[in-house]
Amino acid sequence: MDRDELAAWLRLALVPRLGPQGARQLLAAFGPPDRIFSQSLAALAEVLGPRLASAVQTEPPGFAEQLARTLAWIDEDPPHRAVTHLADTAYPALLLQIEDPPLLLYRMGALGLPAQPALAVVGSRNPTPQGAQNARAFARSFAEAGFTVASGLALGVDAAAQEGALAGRQAGRACTVAVVGTGLDRVYPKQNHALARSIAEHGLLVSEYPLGTPPLAENFPRRNRLIAGLSQGTLVVEAALQSGSLITARLASEQGREVFAIPGSIHSPQSRGCHLLLRQGAKLVESAQDVLEDLRASLPEADDAPAAPSTQSPLPSDPLLDAMGFEPVGMDALQARTGWPTDQLQARLLELELAGRVGRLAGGQYQRIANA
Repeated sequence: MDRDELAAWLRLALVPRLGPQGARQLLAAFGPPDRIFSQSLAALAEVLGPRLASAVQTEPPGFAEQLARTLAWIDEDPPHRAVTHLADTAYPALLLQIEDPPLLLYRMGALGLPAQPALAVVGSRNPTPQGAQNARAFARSFAEAGFTVASGLALGVDAAAQEGALAGRQAGRACTVAVVGTGLDRVYPKQNHALARSIAEHGLLVSEYPLGTPPLAENFPRRNRLIAGLSQGTLVVEAALQSGSLITARLASEQGREVFAIPGSIHSPQSRGCHLLLRQGAKLVESAQDVLEDLRASLPEADDAPAAPSTQSPLPSDPLLDAMGFEPVGMDALQARTGWPTDQLQARLLELELAGRVGRLAGGQYQRIANA
């Protein structure tokens, strides 16, 4: 899009109180933004009413500064930065099917990579060690099978899933897309700065928010509709009952997309959201292949057909792991099951924790970590 076109679309997006719905009404009535801004106050008022019509005819506060910032941001790295409008052929087709597609999408990263089917992987910001392992393993399998993994760059499951997708990336494919709730000139949370750089190199960072937008609380539930909207299906790994991941799953269902959930322990708060989704009709999955088989028809049958997830040889049995099972367990219970003295038990737990086979939970409990 040239600079004049960008200026017109950006001005439309910044009109106070107009919102995407009002902007779409204007686009339907008059065509592209340059035509909208040439309309009389009376013509605009017939569509929006007099108050909003007056706002459309007035240059939005800070518009010139925002336009200059956006143009400078693109000019810093044109091959890897772009702003796409609703009528652009580069606008994601799946987003046009949702109820409230954004007028503008800011994109940063490997823009030249071809589009491919996407799967959303979302979940708790405070997952169990098993939940984080599941997110990485499932996402890696999805990337290896030719899917882009969509998530939100949040701490916890989001970050683990995007790390897994990067580990499974294939040459010439966008392995992951991060939909963020800030302007793309910011990284939130700061702990994921290195991850954001890796995603920009091998996938995409996407936002509907203008540059400079801070991490406002209300932006994150809203961006969830884009995570769901970009994806053929949404997998919830772990989620509490009050969770943004459940919002993403609900939006995916409302958009006619598949919802998948991984079951967990009945004692774990992080599993209750997934169990609620399962009661509401989400598909129970135990492996990445369960998801891939369900969505196999969405990929071309040739080279892009989903491959079977990579598998690893089973690890040898360990008496302490056998005694733990797969539920969280404390030291007293482990001593009762094994008969081991405290020092021996603590030493072996530390060895297994360092090997990534046991996770330490709150309250002095431990949990076995299985390969997903």
